[in-house]
Amino acid sequence: MKLTNFEKTYKEELLTSILPFWLEKSQDNEFGGYFTCLDRKGEVYDTDKFVWLQGREVWMFSTLYNNVEKKQEWLDCAIQGGEFLKKYGHDGNLNWYFSLTQDGKPLIEPYNIFSYTFATMAFGQLSKATGNTEYGEIAKKTFDIVLSKRENPKGKWNKAHTGTRNLKSFSLPMILCNLALEIEHLLDEDFLKKTIDECLHEVLEVFYRPELGGIIIENLNADGTLSDTFEGRVINPGHAIEAMWFVMDLGVRLNRPELIQQAVDITLKMIDYGWDKEYGGIFYFMDRKGFPPQQLEWDQKLWWVHVETLISLIKGYQLTGSKECLAWFEKIHDYTWSHFKDPEYPEWWGYLNRRGEVLLDLKGGKWKGCFHIPRGLYQVWKTLEKINQH
Repeated sequence: MKLTNFEKTYKEELLTSILPFWLEKSQDNEFGGYFTCLDRKGEVYDTDKFVWLQGREVWMFSTLYNNVEKKQEWLDCAIQGGEFLKKYGHDGNLNWYFSLTQDGKPLIEPYNIFSYTFATMAFGQLSKATGNTEYGEIAKKTFDIVLSKRENPKGKWNKAHTGTRNLKSFSLPMILCNLALEIEHLLDEDFLKKTIDECLHEVLEVFYRPELGGIIIENLNADGTLSDTFEGRVINPGHAIEAMWFVMDLGVRLNRPELIQQAVDITLKMIDYGWDKEYGGIFYFMDRKGFPPQQLEWDQKLWWVHVETLISLIKGYQLTGSKECLAWFEKIHDYTWSHFKDPEYPEWWGYLNRRGEVLLDLKGGKWKGCFHIPRGLYQVWKTLEKINQH
């Protein structure tokens, strides 16, 4: 397939299939916010609302409004979700709950840092879309809370006994790489630069381990040393690959081509590491010593892993001309579109078994919402557009 055809494919899927699905099926016209538990046809099978998925959908429609087209229905969708979150999503001090009932009563305490990061992203983009300074303030204050929680993201809800095995996780510095650019318009330049430098240091000099063949580790001891434990051995290829397009974006923003090149090298390494040589697709979890992983779902093939990989590969090709990136992009495009896209109903499946067969035919749930598929289609479309304009 020519790259011009790829561009058309990604753009059309986003604008004519995925976005109409979420606009029509997910909005709660009674209480506000969004349903994410949607079955194969898009019918609601559970009405609980997960705060990080609410934030992601606000972010998605705000971003499209800001960057693609000033469509009123996109803005309306984002605003109603933002208002629901503002009213019910936190405890009054911007500590964001994990989940709520349909009408906004808190169900699960604010133990999950990603409720905070996606609230920050949501209100950052919504402030840009609306010019509403209150949204901007919510984003900035929440971002400050995220930064203050870096040492102990779960706070008083941390199950681990303090002092015995203090581990730090790759997911927070990884998300901060992206988050800093998302709310750049709200941050002081020096503060932004300092935050970005700290995140890049963590990602590329702490969690990236050249001595292990150039892979990224998911959890380390607090002092940055390796931990020979279940948590310390776990590798999440999709996470590492997703982080690399965040680093590429930072490389562009900071005009640092060496960052881009390193991110491309790590992307290719992690795909090769995570690729299932027998059935195709990328494993969800692996153990760096080859021991049995603790996650029972370790060999599943997940939607977000493959979509994020497509973004990193096409950006890698666009920024460096890497033929290897392009070859892998075409291979993973073929796998992703032939396995995850539902041929009969809109939106894509999220969960396949190792052989690539559909495990759950849901289109959304507690972990899958209006985010990775539309964001991925948008990012790949826009990157292909740049390539094809040359």
